[in-house]
Amino acid sequence: MAVLAQDRPDVSSRTRDLLPHFMLGTVVITSLVIVAHLAVVLWLSFVGGSPTDERLIYGLGNYHEVFTDTRTYRVVLDTCGFGLYSLAVALLFGIPTAWLAERTTLPGKTVLFTLMTLGILIPDFASSMGWLFLLHPRIGIVNVFLAQTFGIAGPVFDVTGIAGMGWVQGLNLAPLAFIMTAAVFRSLDPSLEEAAQMSGAGALSSLRRITAPLAWPGILAAVIYIFTISFAAFDVPAIIGWSSRTYTFSTYLYLLINPQDVNPHYGLAAALSSGMMIFAGVLSVWYGTMQKRSRRFAVVTGKAYRPRLLPIGRKAILAWCFIGLYFVLSKLVPLVLLAWASFLPYFQLPSARAIAALSLVHYRALPWNLAITGFSNTALLAILTPAITLAIAIAFSWVVLRSRLRFRNLFDLAAFLPHAIPGNVFGIGALLIALYALQRLIPIYGTIWILLLVFVIARLSYATRMTNAGLIQIHTELEESAQVGGATLASIFRRVLLPLLAPTLLYAFLWIALLTFRELTLAVFLSTSGNLTLPVLIWSLWLAGGLGQASALAIIMLTLMIPITGLYWYIARRQQQILD
Repeated sequence: MAVLAQDRPDVSSRTRDLLPHFMLGTVVITSLVIVAHLAVVLWLSFVGGSPTDERLIYGLGNYHEVFTDTRTYRVVLDTCGFGLYSLAVALLFGIPTAWLAERTTLPGKTVLFTLMTLGILIPDFASSMGWLFLLHPRIGIVNVFLAQTFGIAGPVFDVTGIAGMGWVQGLNLAPLAFIMTAAVFRSLDPSLEEAAQMSGAGALSSLRRITAPLAWPGILAAVIYIFTISFAAFDVPAIIGWSSRTYTFSTYLYLLINPQDVNPHYGLAAALSSGMMIFAGVLSVWYGTMQKRSRRFAVVTGKAYRPRLLPIGRKAILAWCFIGLYFVLSKLVPLVLLAWASFLPYFQLPSARAIAALSLVHYRALPWNLAITGFSNTALLAILTPAITLAIAIAFSWVVLRSRLRFRNLFDLAAFLPHAIPGNVFGIGALLIALYALQRLIPIYGTIWILLLVFVIARLSYATRMTNAGLIQIHTELEESAQVGGATLASIFRRVLLPLLAPTLLYAFLWIALLTFRELTLAVFLSTSGNLTLPVLIWSLWLAGGLGQASALAIIMLTLMIPITGLYWYIARRQQQILD
């Protein structure tokens, strides 16, 4: 294993230093676990009948049943439509806001970046619940108001359709579109636009002929990534589309493994997931190609780069009105309606009678035993998931960036798979492994440990990107100097690398913790009464018709997230000040 060492100190030091071997073992085992989740999905997709049968029958029966069922194609079309609507809305708000933040002298940019970043952390199911209270065809406050005031028969707006769900999902993804395209606009040299304007081109012409073509590869990469997320989204379709039987890929997959009147269709779910893996793989290759092509459009060239910004002047008021409109629609209105619903015995229009009826009845009627259990499990996962994920990510980054293994790039590819493949496919894989491979040996099904396993896998891609970026910035001379002094790798990590990586690790820890706390998509595929989480309990109450109780518990959950979110904002702001 001497090949793992960055340098070659004396033999006794190498013999004592077991950390390189431990990190390589961790990386190998984790990579095998990731691949095993996908492999078991592929395997079960070819198994006819039950995997517990003594004699397994292999064939294409599951694929034949799935892809000859007209419902599958309806689901695929609805999912594509949902993804396209989501993408259009996300870009409508995300790209102009990113351009204003990076290419103009818009005042208050720190506030804008903070709001956009924190906007990602608000659970999608919470805003979905608010929009359902606003535009539901029967109880939606807007439709009820129009019917009572103007006598309009039938709903004017219906958020339960594909377009309505896409609108809500797009609003939720707009901060992601903002973050991804802001990086694109940040790297464009304004001198090219200035040259066009000096040649007589107006601002719109310069934007159309210069800025847009240069930014297009990066924007297209963001388009592919956002569409992939929308295709696999669960929260919005489950909250809004479930009651109207409008299913997308994720909700239909959940329906296959949780049917109401028959046994679970694990083989069909595996076949559908396998098709999704192929589709996601194609999108990932396309996404990687777009990222590589975007480098050919790089125009930031050292001293030639002058980060001049377009003066915006009084138009800043209009710009902030546009930004304010987005925040009112995406966050303020749905969350206010969610809170309003949580204090009413039944949902109704704002009025003096409604205000008089406000009470804590839904809060008092909550299943507090389940809520406390759900909170305990969620809090434990929010602590363990980032801690374990970052520890594994450090091992991946060191093996990939510091070792001399010829096949080390394969480990980086393995760490990228949870980013390329939708998380619910890994959830199905974990479910199948727990039921049919580990149930007798290590019975983790129905425990919090199966959730921890899948959460760690799902967040590993992000964690390795963060640790890779942090380790790249640390020059190897620091480690080599310590090695010359006789320090082992363990000592180097403890005294050199970890202190320098601490800000990055803290930032990533808080981010992963917040995402884990609000996670519904992965948890809903693996949750039972023994490992209930807070988001799953909210979803269960909502599904059972307890809209008021679900709203109350969602408000409690958002309140519990405030301290962690505030700490994350403080750390992120300090890091930004250091970079500036």
